[in-house]
Amino acid sequence: MKKQEALDRRYMRMAYVWAENSYCERRQVGAIMVKNRMIISDGYNGTPCGFENVCEDDSFKTKPYVLHAEANAITKIARSHNSSEGATMYVTTSPCIECAKLIIQAGIVRVVYSDEYHVTDGLDLLKRAGIEVCRIDMSNHE
Repeated sequence: MKKQEALDRRYMRMAYVWAENSYCERRQVGAIMVKNRMIISDGYNGTPCGFENVCEDDSFKTKPYVLHAEANAITKIARSHNSSEGATMYVTTSPCIECAKLIIQAGIVRVVYSDEYHVTDGLDLLKRAGIEVCRIDMSNHE
């Protein structure tokens, strides 16, 4: 196994562990942002600060104000003194279109994911923006 692939798998395992922090029942998603081999941010899907930790409504649909893991990681770094310019994002599920827009604007240059989201427009947009997109099968989370 190549060195980069071994690193990608390690960071992806960390993203899966981070996803366990999510209170969402339908899908737990984790994201880790790495730059120069250092984790500079992380996130998981959930409700905004100060809201109850309930992601789904009575009909088990995700509430509209639930933040995605990527958005949480990007807003977390925006509040810090770090920059995401040139970073790699590891996310357990491929980004949706809204998160793809945030990834582009945040200067992230590479996205590594494992599970495919049911819509691929986010991946399509990332590729169109010249962002390297890599899928690693982590079906057993190794």
